[in-house]
This record gives sequence, C-alpha cells and structure tokens, in this order.
Amino acid sequence: MAIQAGKSITSCTQLVSVPLTELEDLIFPAYLKRLHLSDSDYCSCGGIGTALHYATECILTVSWHMRKPAPNSEQEWLKRVANNLDCRHKIRRIVKFISENRDLFRPP
Repeated sequence: MAIQAGKSITSCTQLVSVPLTELEDLIFPAYLKRLHLSDSDYCSCGGIGTALHYATECILTVSWHMRKPAPNSEQEWLKRVANNLDCRHKIRRIVKFISENRDLFRPP
C-alpha cells in the first residue's frame, strides 16, 4: 500500500517469474565469475558453467538433457524451451539438483 497526496492507494499483487534467459544470472558459475563472486566460471566436469551447459551437455545433469541448439539459433531455442512445459520441468529439476548438490558443481 502506498500513500500519495494524502490518499491510500492499493496496488495489485503481481505474479513474478524469472525468464529462462535470465536463469543463468541466478546460480551459474559463469555469471558468478563476472560478478567476482567466484574465481572460476567452470563446472566441475570441466565445461563453462552456463545454463546452456547444464541443460545440454554437463555429465552431472545428463538425466535432464535437452537437444543442444544450433550455434546461430540459441535465442530462438531459449524461447521454444521457455514455452514448452516439459522443458520447463526439466529446467526446474536441474536447478533443484544443482542447489541440493552444490559441492558436486564446484570447479576443479
């Protein structure tokens, strides 16, 4: 609730979601390195720790892998994945697995 010119204004509650393209900004080593919160941007498997890496090629998340996009169509792939319910479930499971097993994902 906000007060403006002596009147009370009630704002509507808005559902907030994290766009898939910004998921990387939350937990992945490549982003943490850019913020100087980590010394390395590598996953413990040796790959660069990006959201795409975990979703398509990391050996630690193979149970939830999706087909890797062509190099020139990554943005379109991200949009398709974001609109696909099964892919969103896989991503949730990957994020949950990473957050529950942080020690496995520390760089070598």
